[in-house]
Amino acid sequence: MAAEPTQGDSSQELPSGIAINSSIPPATVARLILYARELSRLRREGESHVSSKLLGQLLSVSDAVVRRDVNHLGSMGQRGVGYEIGPLIGQIRQTMGTNLSWKVALIGAGSLGNALMRYRGFDEQGFQLVAAFDTDPAICSRNIGGIPVLPLEQLESTIVAEAVSLAILAVPVDAADAVAKRLAASGVVGILNFAPRTLPKFPGVCVVNVDLASELQQLSFAVVSQK
Repeated sequence: MAAEPTQGDSSQELPSGIAINSSIPPATVARLILYARELSRLRREGESHVSSKLLGQLLSVSDAVVRRDVNHLGSMGQRGVGYEIGPLIGQIRQTMGTNLSWKVALIGAGSLGNALMRYRGFDEQGFQLVAAFDTDPAICSRNIGGIPVLPLEQLESTIVAEAVSLAILAVPVDAADAVAKRLAASGVVGILNFAPRTLPKFPGVCVVNVDLASELQQLSFAVVSQK
């Protein structure tokens, strides 16, 4: 991600009744997500245990870093045996909140939004995309990837009726602040923002800003530095 998550109130209670936990360092959170991905792949391949050394090799970090990261989840693993994959995945998912079922709204059904609606990975991680919104009459009333596209005028009523907790913002930069304000006022507690600007802070709302151009700049820097 181009930016770390920000939040207006670290004690905000989520719909699940679990308070936001900001005690785990952001770098550790990022690695835990990647650990879960690799652990799920190992489980599909029939593995039941994994060592900190192997898990570290898969992410190009040391086994000491893996053990330190996993220690944030509590006492797990046995010397000489490693980590039991199933319980470790479960603990990571509980810590990340992906063991819950999150209802998500998408605002902006253009090229990026269209691709997101067709992505099948959300459901696997507990994110249910319930509706998309747009201002283009030619797009509204369509069904894309099984997701209904509604007029933006129906944003607030749909969020309340569907008990939406999270939103994905894929709108033009000049519309981002106004739409985000409407989302926050409607009870959304988390926004994934693809608009190329940093959103203002709203009380009780966590925001992750994803700027694809900035990610490419970081990639180009990494390539040049490597040379």
